[in-house]
Amino acid sequence: MWTNQPLVRRIVELALEEDLGTGDLTTDLSIPEGATARAEVVAKEPCVLAGLPVAREVIRQVDPDLVVQDLAADGDPVEPGQAVLRASGRAASLLTAERTLLNFVMRLSGVATATREFAKALEGTQTTLLDTRKTTPGLRVLEKYAVRVGGARNHRMNLAGGVLIKNNHLALWGADLKAAIRRARREAPALTRVEVEVRTMEEVRRAIEAGAEMLLLDHMTVEQVAEVVAYCRWKVTLEVSGDMTPAKAREMALAGVDFVSAGSITHQARWRDFSMTLTPLPQAAADVPTS
Repeated sequence: MWTNQPLVRRIVELALEEDLGTGDLTTDLSIPEGATARAEVVAKEPCVLAGLPVAREVIRQVDPDLVVQDLAADGDPVEPGQAVLRASGRAASLLTAERTLLNFVMRLSGVATATREFAKALEGTQTTLLDTRKTTPGLRVLEKYAVRVGGARNHRMNLAGGVLIKNNHLALWGADLKAAIRRARREAPALTRVEVEVRTMEEVRRAIEAGAEMLLLDHMTVEQVAEVVAYCRWKVTLEVSGDMTPAKAREMALAGVDFVSAGSITHQARWRDFSMTLTPLPQAAADVPTS
């Protein structure tokens, strides 16, 4: 399971450290020791669910004795009032886990929901939606997971994930596009594609001549993209980006590009609202999942 990654465990650990500080003062002072409860995480608006594995990791780190039951799966569309996860056991542990758990589910469900909107706009085309590195610092592995839940593919996970020569790289070469590409092509691992950001047809031609295998068409109009597609068909793989919306993504897809990338599915995704409700339990009932 991907939540076994040390990085994911550390993200959850840091989030709990941030929220707990030196302890849950309110719970420590107001909840009797030994009190048990059942908690349900409930959607408060329509969305695409994401983050249940992270919620379970939060619960595990707070109290591994809590009994957890999924009531839905990541990627499911959920409606207001729908319970997606149930946990039972020590009431104090449930209260301690509550906010951190909800924050992850709300954030990741927002990313998955925004992604699903784009993915639906591309249905019936041959174009794939990609994310970008415009992610919340420290949360990239989780947000890119939510992107996949929503129906897109990941671009680079980090700077080691591929060669993408952009305008600032070229600025240091004095705009010598061919020299930059040829060096990258010569030094890159044999199975690594070299992608180059281009903004004009002249840059497209020069990039292909220099050996680029993938082009990132940056802030081009649909008409410009169609011209590039006609020129490049079967030569290179084409990705388009820049102020992307679902409607614009579909227009670009119909123009014939291979990929559309959208940073907004992470950096502009609106959190989706979830809550946790607690019900007191007799001591004996805390260890028994209920359907």
